Amino acid sequence: MNHAYVVGQVTVNDPERWLEYVEQIPETLASWGGEVIMRGQRASTLVGQPGHPNIVVLRFPDMHAVEQWYASPEYQALIPLRDAAAQVDLAAYEG
Repeated sequence: MNHAYVVGQVTVNDPERWLEYVEQIPETLASWGGEVIMRGQRASTLVGQPGHPNIVVLRFPDMHAVEQWYASPEYQALIPLRDAAAQVDLAAYEG
């Protein structure tokens, strides 16, 4: 069964605000069957020049769920907090 994944590359500018944002994310995922697969900090660079030191990977049942989650009022309400706390690049993938 294929899933859809959201990969976030992150540079945190305000750790307190970032923690506040991160703590609220699981509530926004539940309605769409989403879950946090991993969060981590880059341990080493093997090749290339990654732009952000942190990563998060979310898994959803399909791309429709990703789109619905991102557009949901619950997640949209968190975007100003996210943007105040960090520089974030998000991309969705099927796999």
